[in-house]
Amino acid sequence: MPERLCTIQLKTNGIAVLTIPGNPAFSPGDLLGALQRQISALTGKDEVKGLLLTGPESGFCRCHIERSTSPSDAAALSGFGQQVMFHLGKSGKPCIAVIEGECSGLGLEVALACDFIVASRAADFGFPDIAAGLIPFCGGSQRLARLVGKSKAKELIYSGDLIDAEEAYRIRLVNRLYPHGNALAQAEELLTHICTRSPNAVRIGGEIVNAGYDIDLQTACMLERDAFALCFSSFDQREGMQAFLDKRQPQFKGE
Repeated sequence: MPERLCTIQLKTNGIAVLTIPGNPAFSPGDLLGALQRQISALTGKDEVKGLLLTGPESGFCRCHIERSTSPSDAAALSGFGQQVMFHLGKSGKPCIAVIEGECSGLGLEVALACDFIVASRAADFGFPDIAAGLIPFCGGSQRLARLVGKSKAKELIYSGDLIDAEEAYRIRLVNRLYPHGNALAQAEELLTHICTRSPNAVRIGGEIVNAGYDIDLQTACMLERDAFALCFSSFDQREGMQAFLDKRQPQFKGE
């Protein structure tokens, strides 16, 4: 997929808006490859403070898997897709998926790999792939189960039904709901607020939540202890505490 179809808008506040098209004519390999290259380009820029991933109301990251795909090609596609999702999840910058309309299949897998999801009240979510004899392939089944619970994830994958934004919010798939047509603007406001915090602390906080989620509580708390201590070696910690004492806004550098 040509990169020009996967557009980037870098705002003056350091927020990068990555708009991913939804078109059944796109192959998942092309779409995933374009996404990986764009994420790499954005995360390598110091001026980029945070990422918003969004798409048209007609479908976020829609694509088409060829019927003639062989088992070996399917395994390679899944492996590549999972690699891209891990790459997105480890970008080191806060990343929010903003869903205005349908978010299904690969689109939902991409959204799940972001830090969290916000949506308009007109959005829908699901994994309809079961109707074609398929299941999620980029780690979506595992991320969904960790987010909404095993039994609810099975229901969504088994049925292939789409759920509306209200239900997605109720089961904690979506963090926030916004009026239709206003989700992107509201998400930018939220991410702008997040980006006023220490980039170091945001990055470390996200890494600790991810690392500790699937291990026992005592070990996870030890990771938190070490990460907390690491914060005290940073400029941002010294600046933040001094700004608090001075009753002024901190000037974080991400150092």
